[in-house]
Parts: sequence; structure tokens; C-alpha cells
Amino acid sequence: MTLKDGFNTVRRCNCSFCRMRGAVVVFATNVALTQGDAQLTEYRFNSKQVGHYFCSICGIYTFHQSRSQPDQFGVNVACLDGVSPFDFTDVPVSDGMNHPKDGGAGGIAGHLVYTPTR
Repeated sequence: MTLKDGFNTVRRCNCSFCRMRGAVVVFATNVALTQGDAQLTEYRFNSKQVGHYFCSICGIYTFHQSRSQPDQFGVNVACLDGVSPFDFTDVPVSDGMNHPKDGGAGGIAGHLVYTPTR
């Protein structure tokens, strides 16, 4: 997997599906599974245009194909070795409620800020 722009593309999204799963994703290209692909389950919701992949054993959301840029994948940072969603203290939130593919403006809807107490 190649991170498109390092961790500079880390995002959350406010669309109905992403609000429920709550993952922090980073965009990547050249995603290649090296193991465990037989345990993945694909889910397609709403427009059914792109797949969202989950572990069929534990249910963790692993990655999804970008609807806006199908050659890119949003990868759950919690599934990357040595990375935690709490490593990112200011995460932009993409405006998935007004997705450009649905005629909306898209862009950034806001930011989620994590302030560690220790």
C-alpha cells in the first residue's frame, strides 16, 4: 500500500454510513492485501458504487474504495501497525452529507479535535 500523501490525508466523514462507523481513514493507492483477504466481507450501501470491507471474523471496518476517486482507498488507521486514531489531534471531517457525486459541494464540514489529558 502506498499512502497518497503520508498521513496528510487523514479524514473522518459525516455521511450517514461513516457517522455510524466512526473511523479515521487515510487515503492510499496501490492497496494490496498480503494476507487475510479470504476473511474480508464486502458491503455496498446507498449508491452501491463502491465496496466497504470488513473482517468477517471480528467485524472491524478495514478499508473502502473512494467514491470520488475510485483509484484511491480509505484505510482505517486503526488497522495499520503502530498507528492509533488517537495519534491525530485535529482530524478534518469531509462533508459526505453533501457529496459531490450527489450534487453537493463537498469539502470540509469541520474538524474533530482530540486533546489528551496526559
